[in-house]
Amino acid sequence: MVNVLKYRVITGLFSCALMLAFAGGALYKWYTRGSIFTYSVDFTGGTQFLLKFDKPIQSSVVKESLEQGGWQGVVIREFAPNEILVRVKEFAPDIKPLADRICAAVQENTACSVVVEQSEAVGAGVGEALRWKSVWAVIYALIAMLLYIATRFWSFSFAIGAVIALFHDAIAMLAVFMFFDREISINVIGAILAVLGYSINDTIVIFSKIRDNLRAINNAALETVVEVSISQTLTRSLLTSFTTALTVGAMFILGGEALRDFSLALLIGIVFGTYSSIYIASPVMMLLYGKR
Repeated sequence: MVNVLKYRVITGLFSCALMLAFAGGALYKWYTRGSIFTYSVDFTGGTQFLLKFDKPIQSSVVKESLEQGGWQGVVIREFAPNEILVRVKEFAPDIKPLADRICAAVQENTACSVVVEQSEAVGAGVGEALRWKSVWAVIYALIAMLLYIATRFWSFSFAIGAVIALFHDAIAMLAVFMFFDREISINVIGAILAVLGYSINDTIVIFSKIRDNLRAINNAALETVVEVSISQTLTRSLLTSFTTALTVGAMFILGGEALRDFSLALLIGIVFGTYSSIYIASPVMMLLYGKR
């Protein structure tokens, strides 16, 4: 039997430190720039273009060219030496004329040939509404899982342990994106919801084994039952996470910049989802369940 719970104090302190670091970082970013996260055009509104140049170019030169052309507050993100993502606040229902003006402004000041590989436009009102809908989607998912676990195991100690673990997973993913200033897009929100479903599945497997062992192992302490149950499911959890991470890792490396943030969120979620199922969900359940 693998005694994994002997590290629960250390892992608990690590998780608390992660939550405090996220809260501190969120407050700092809110007061310094007025926004906790960097949002994609999905949520802010405006128009973004992926520009490809015929030779390497510095992003600062592109930004200066666009500001001289009349676009203030341009957001530049460099994907490759000759690929730069440009986001402007101007919203255009017909993207082509705006794309032509941007390409002309860049070519005039850089003497480089440039083409638009990808473009996307979202109105400010639509972006704001989509942002709140994404927040409520995560909240509704957590509430639904809380009710499901409570009904499935007839115990709110199991349900609260599972939901706190899911909340921990979501915060871990958001913390990485906040600290590294990665964009929060609709794909990242989709990855968070996918990880919540993945993580709760792992937690339910462990909780089901705990419930069965509570009936099968008589006169045993709850901690002993939980340790036995985690040991019985540990190989399954690690192998499932490892094989899933291999697939997502391949997507992260080979999928290109369009899938980079999505696959990054999944990778973080897989690691923390496995960790929280063992070191967050089970200890919280033990704390609330009592010593019966």
